[in-house]
Amino acid sequence: MTETLFGGPSLPPAYPERAAWGTAQKLRAWQSEAMEKYFQENPKDFLAVATPGAGKTTFALHIVTQLIARGIINRVTVVTPTDHLKRQWADAAAKVGIAIDPNFKNADGRHGKGFVGVAVTYAQVASKPMLHRAKTEAARTLVIMDEIHHGGDALSWGDGIREAFEPAARRLSLTGTPFRSDTAAIPFVEYAEDRDGIRRSKADYTYGYGEALKDHVVRPVMFMAYSGQMRWRTSAGEEMAANLGEAVTKDVTAHAWRTALNPAGEWIPAVLAAADKRLTEVRRAVPDAGGLVIATDHEDARAYAAQLKKITGESPTVILSDDAKASDKIDSFSAGDKRWMVAVRMVSEGVDVPRLAVGVYATSTATPLFFAQAVGRFVRARKRGETASIFLPSVPNLMELANQLELERDHALDRPDKDPDGFIEEDAEMEEANREEKASDTMEKFKFEALESQASFDRVLFDGGEFGTGGAIGSDDELDFLGIPGLLDADQMGLLLRQRQADQQTRRRKKAPAAEPEAPPLVDHRMLMDLRGELAKNVSAWSARSGMPHGMVHSELRRICGGPAVAQANESQLQTRMKKLQDWFIGRK
Repeated sequence: MTETLFGGPSLPPAYPERAAWGTAQKLRAWQSEAMEKYFQENPKDFLAVATPGAGKTTFALHIVTQLIARGIINRVTVVTPTDHLKRQWADAAAKVGIAIDPNFKNADGRHGKGFVGVAVTYAQVASKPMLHRAKTEAARTLVIMDEIHHGGDALSWGDGIREAFEPAARRLSLTGTPFRSDTAAIPFVEYAEDRDGIRRSKADYTYGYGEALKDHVVRPVMFMAYSGQMRWRTSAGEEMAANLGEAVTKDVTAHAWRTALNPAGEWIPAVLAAADKRLTEVRRAVPDAGGLVIATDHEDARAYAAQLKKITGESPTVILSDDAKASDKIDSFSAGDKRWMVAVRMVSEGVDVPRLAVGVYATSTATPLFFAQAVGRFVRARKRGETASIFLPSVPNLMELANQLELERDHALDRPDKDPDGFIEEDAEMEEANREEKASDTMEKFKFEALESQASFDRVLFDGGEFGTGGAIGSDDELDFLGIPGLLDADQMGLLLRQRQADQQTRRRKKAPAAEPEAPPLVDHRMLMDLRGELAKNVSAWSARSGMPHGMVHSELRRICGGPAVAQANESQLQTRMKKLQDWFIGRK
């Protein structure tokens, strides 16, 4: 191992992860190129945008060692969004012989002897900006602002870091997700007008997911989307039913989505079981591969953990934002080989576990910023061929974000006449919830009672394409994709998905009747909705009477009566199932 200018071991390109295939003990091409640009320009401010897993920490610490060696700086302040990331930065800095104190508190006044600097949070700086300004002025300070988009999280946060770090000798800003949907300027970021007159953030160096995927620096991501029939009661007492992901109003989509995520329903257990099957397949090639469930709040996180224990026989690691031992639990999970970890959505950005390969997106958040952060937990490659699989509800916003994974976005200070993504209000609400750690507050206006949920496999999304023809839980159509090998590069993944798609289409054609049926009459969607609701009520009644779970009742009706899942069944098929239920109630089997 090579020695640094401080006499310590050199830092791998992907620290704290192991270097991706082919990078070994040298800097990655993007890191070398960005460093060359930095020292050619010698700027006071520099913004580097690099996809999660690309090695921003290594890049920044190589800058630090050079600036110290050249006598340009003699103190370092690292600002992060979470306490866990403070420790991660301190551990990384120690690898190159730089002592950073992650335990510094504002009340301490100064850091301990032997430390070159401190690691603090944005909230910590905002609460005592003048203290940090005095520390910055007292030495030639380099300030590293990790995930700088958090600098716009609140007016006090932005004002605080401006006040504290205006006198810094150098400022290095880093982010993997530079875009926001609000119009609060991010401190120390340059904005330039585009052709439409919109002021957008301007990075000094950018390394996107698409480039990193071609360089085998990050994993390809396969999204497994699940739909299903949902039923709930509104605050007005009206019972509603809808198929998750069908073209309905925004409010109905929100209700159906929350019904799916309800731990008491059948959608979540079915999707968790499918994700665990996928994890088992991945672990055949990657024995220590782990999974992460991102939950909406603490209550759901604990409930999902209980369900995973039933499925796997092993208690998952649960990470809650108010747990003082959260960082220790993350480190322990990262170093071990346990199958599953469950975290509330707010923790996702600080959960950096290289072995995470399977995820369940079990939260009702649909902002581009949060989605990118969540996906970033799974894309960190350790060796060529590792893949990521993320299970999510089949709702339009998430489908769009999954299909636009490689899209690079900048932060716009000026709001366009029409937001093309439709996420502006949702982003503002979600960021407020994340700051206040009240993850369920934003949806309180959608008060309702979840009554029933069933899951069905919808499709696979990969590299902008969609694969699969849908299918029941446990069907060959679902298992085709759950059983995809865990070690494939992006080209191999695309080829295999196309093959599985072709196989499914062939099976469907063989099952189809030989003669073309007559054109069906025009479907009355309102009548079908009423029939689905009536069937759901009858299924619930039979479930209560017999003790048979709702999903099993639906499966038995399909087995006896034939036809597709409820969401795809026609009037005759629904009527046949209701008649069969009536027979059961009067004792006729």
